[in-house]
Amino acid sequence: MTALIERANEAISITDMIRSTKDIINKLTSGKQDHYVIMKNNSPAAVLLNIQSYEAILDELEDLRIEAVARQRLQDFDKTKSISHEVMVKKFELPPQ
Repeated sequence: MTALIERANEAISITDMIRSTKDIINKLTSGKQDHYVIMKNNSPAAVLLNIQSYEAILDELEDLRIEAVARQRLQDFDKTKSISHEVMVKKFELPPQ
């Protein structure tokens, strides 16, 4: 949790969020602020991000998921069941049109 708030201006109470929503959104979209941690009863309750940061997180998560699948497939790879590239091309070759 400590990594959520690196600077004091990143934390904002729910009350301040309600009062200053337009200004907060403007700071996020302009790049003046990259995120806010919304506090409820002095504890982190939510994180507000600009869309670019959110999409970057989703992209990285997807990359990590793909990497995990690739690593698992490499561990489970059975050479006895593999076929050569030439055999695969012949097997899945599209008929002439």
